[in-house]
Amino acid sequence: MVPDGDNRERLVCADCGFVRYENPRVIVGAVCAWRDRILMCRRAIPPRVGMWCLPSGFMELGESTEDGARREVWEEARATVDLVDLLAIYNLSHISQVHLMYRARMRSPDCAAGPESQEVALMTWDEVPWDALAYPNVAWALRQHRAMRGRANFAPLGIPAQGPADEAAAGR
Repeated sequence: MVPDGDNRERLVCADCGFVRYENPRVIVGAVCAWRDRILMCRRAIPPRVGMWCLPSGFMELGESTEDGARREVWEEARATVDLVDLLAIYNLSHISQVHLMYRARMRSPDCAAGPESQEVALMTWDEVPWDALAYPNVAWALRQHRAMRGRANFAPLGIPAQGPADEAAAGR
């Protein structure tokens, strides 16, 4: 039903009137750089086990987006980073998610697979496994990170305006 003062249908308890709100999930992560290399993680958990991604995941209650991004880098790659700026915001309304991707500098090249990763690696641009990326947002963030090298004080980027077929070709 549509609760009083609302404008859309919600799940409402007929007995007590409790309204169950379902809202988009927020995913936070980072493109982590050490010199000319990017930190990549091979997924150990579903979905997309064995595919490569950037350290990222769902925010936890009570944390800022920045804290969440740093936590995800530690959980997945056992790396410590300093966040530089917000690189991109990807609004994925078709799956009810908002992704915030930061640019980050690794404090050292030290990294290791956390419990959600099979392995981690510091990769040059030419080493990125473009055909084995877990999600489109990984390619978007990698290309946007590269395009923004040396730039500061820019508005966060969004989803690139190219189709899925162009995406794979543009990554190489």
